[in-house]
Amino acid sequence: MSESPGAPREIEVPAPTAWPFVLAFGFTLLAAGLVTTITVSVFGAVLALAGCIGWFREVFPHEHEEVVPVLPEDIRITTERSIVERLPIPAYRRAWLPVHTYPISAGVKGGWAGAVAMAILACAYGVLKAGSVWYPINLLAAVVYAESLKLGPAQLYSFHADTFAIALVLHGLVSTLVGVLYGAMLPMFARRPIVLGGLIGPVLWSGLLYTILGFLNPLLASHIDWPWFIASQVAFGIVAGIVVTKQSRKPTRENLPFLMRAGIEAPGIIPPRENGEDGQ
Repeated sequence: MSESPGAPREIEVPAPTAWPFVLAFGFTLLAAGLVTTITVSVFGAVLALAGCIGWFREVFPHEHEEVVPVLPEDIRITTERSIVERLPIPAYRRAWLPVHTYPISAGVKGGWAGAVAMAILACAYGVLKAGSVWYPINLLAAVVYAESLKLGPAQLYSFHADTFAIALVLHGLVSTLVGVLYGAMLPMFARRPIVLGGLIGPVLWSGLLYTILGFLNPLLASHIDWPWFIASQVAFGIVAGIVVTKQSRKPTRENLPFLMRAGIEAPGIIPPRENGEDGQ
């Protein structure tokens, strides 16, 4: 290879291949077969296997490469300016997290209180619309309890001890998890927890359930009354937000030194001990 100026240089690059596309298409068909037919998955598995083998043979036993000539260019940057212009930078201030916010435990308490409000509205719906307080309870239990899916129209309006226990545990567990999520999101809306719980949360939660409820609980999806459901979600969020506002805020660790936030013990950042000695 000549090193004289202007002489072409040659480099070796991997040769182009279509096997990665075959592999990707095979995996796509393999996943698509889960919601269509097994034939699609089998065909996808064959393509994926062929793509793996073909791509592997591009490297072993010998790498498939091609030589590409490169013509170096002598690029010189010149300017007629005597000074270098500098871009003006506005004096932005650093974004700070809220100095005080509600703890996650406040969100959990709000979730429990909202669960009570939601249960009251659900039972009211059962009495006013279906004539039975057990109707929404039996529908809720069908999310995880297969026996509830076998209940006939008349049995949905009657009391079942196993269904009631499962619905009670499920409602409490989901409300607790929603409360934890609510508490984790509180720093983003530290000044307006009721807006987060009564408006933003119900919109997101109702939209999510609207798309997946048919898979989670077909029985509930076929009997649900969406206006009442959304109203119960709003009641859950408003009550949860009110309970959160009654809790005391705690200072965040935003303004603390990094060493203290990281939990590193070092002289100069540890407060004096009770006996008057500094931390070692």
